[in-house]
Amino acid sequence: MEFAELIKTPRVDGVVLRRPFMPTVEGTLCLTGHHLILSSRQDNTEELWLLHANIDSTEKRFVGSLGTIIVKCKDLRVIQLDIPGMEECLNIASSIEALSTLDSVSLMYPFFYRPLFEVIEDGWQSFVPEESFKDLESMTDEWRLSEVNKDFSVCPSYPSLLTVPRDIDDESLCKAASFRHGGRFPVLSYYHKKNGMVIMRAAQPLTGTNGRRCKEDEKLINATLCAGKRGYIIDTRTIAVAQQAKARGGGFEQEANYPQWRRIHKAIERSNVLQDSLIKLVEACNDQSHSMDRWLSKLEASNWQSNVKEILTTACLAAQCIDREGASVLVHGTEGTDSTLQVTSLAQIILDPACRTIRGFEVLIEREWLQAGHPFQQRCAQSAYSNGKLRSEAPVFLLFLDCVWQILRQFPCSFQFNENLLIMLFEHAYASQFGTFLGNCVAERGKLQLSQKTVSLWSWVNRPQELERFLNPLYEPNNLVIWPSVAPQSLLLWEGVFLRWNRSTKCLDEAYQEMVHIIEYNKELQNKVNSLRRQLAQLETEDKMVADLK
Repeated sequence: MEFAELIKTPRVDGVVLRRPFMPTVEGTLCLTGHHLILSSRQDNTEELWLLHANIDSTEKRFVGSLGTIIVKCKDLRVIQLDIPGMEECLNIASSIEALSTLDSVSLMYPFFYRPLFEVIEDGWQSFVPEESFKDLESMTDEWRLSEVNKDFSVCPSYPSLLTVPRDIDDESLCKAASFRHGGRFPVLSYYHKKNGMVIMRAAQPLTGTNGRRCKEDEKLINATLCAGKRGYIIDTRTIAVAQQAKARGGGFEQEANYPQWRRIHKAIERSNVLQDSLIKLVEACNDQSHSMDRWLSKLEASNWQSNVKEILTTACLAAQCIDREGASVLVHGTEGTDSTLQVTSLAQIILDPACRTIRGFEVLIEREWLQAGHPFQQRCAQSAYSNGKLRSEAPVFLLFLDCVWQILRQFPCSFQFNENLLIMLFEHAYASQFGTFLGNCVAERGKLQLSQKTVSLWSWVNRPQELERFLNPLYEPNNLVIWPSVAPQSLLLWEGVFLRWNRSTKCLDEAYQEMVHIIEYNKELQNKVNSLRRQLAQLETEDKMVADLK
């Protein structure tokens, strides 16, 4: 298919662009295969370059011969284009709709994007399982890297290399996989250096109504326990939902078959409920009624903050089991690709200071989300404004980023990165020039040949000039476990995402720059103090030497 076939009117002059809190711009609108571009001849006017993939929905309005297109984006911004001529407006609208809903992944922009920057570090090679395993090997010899899934036949959504207990052979892993939903048998997620406890993750066991069991699965998770120790199975579903799953062939671990494990049920909502929650939240944030009662009732009705609270509470529980109880943990929900990953990755941010650095956080995203099989292509196909029928869309990753922001806000000096990194990841998960978030799992990315045909997001992020804007000026390395508060009063609306297009950020930007200036000035003064102390110490030494000579 040629993109030209979908572009009925490639260019229109005299188009007016309207955006909240920004000056109106008049210029020429151009449509390419992947971008909507509006450029103006006015001096000091910023051009608009909008990826079609970032467009969630459009609305058309007409007054006489003047047409208006409201463009609603996946990053939650809303822009208005006033287009002279009804035919031109209709043509532009139908072209945008066609170009923003392409089904073929290989027609997406990352396959056509050529970077203007020099690729110093190939992001596709930055985070390989063998490197992470070397760190694990330096701490313990109880684990091994298994190639049981090298052709993705045991578990289509897992990577080819998996960290498993050394004493469990590949044949046992295959039998355990046949007992877990989608073949997602228990694998290592995190090793706690302080006491050797671990977090493992999996999908639900296929116990069914007959109470089916699997000796290999029992042996596999028991292999993670020290002698005389108990472990915790954190099921991210309520007991009622888990019981319903049993009737459909799924289920949960029976205490009689896993006597050393205590099962705890939590109430993290399923993906279809989360999508509805996001839609209601964005609707509340865009409400122009200025009624306090209406705003608060809409915010509460969205349940977004309740979802944040539930996920953080469950992550804190997992971290508490590891660090304070000295017990290993197995986390799973139904499929093990959504709420499971939210909990395991947030628990690591709480427990492991390395995950609070930029590099460590990138490793976490790569290992616990991309390689662990979170279906980004499905979950991020639509955002809060889409009119299309929902299939598998859900803001699972956005909710995780929101939870990270809550912890960052409570511990502003313990993170090397700032919220700009989190916002950037949200944007690129939904629409990007990079191939990192395409596909639903490692196997799909391999078939698409993303590492050969597209540029990795990490290749761009890790360039020194880009890293600078993601650095937190308040950062002071903190090697302690950090315990966030999950009290409702402690959890705030993430304004940087949900309100950034609804208000001017000028004052906040100025305040941030002033803070950076104060911190830099403080460092200068500290250096001067240290220099003067050294000089004073030197003078005191010289005086002592002179006194001794006398």
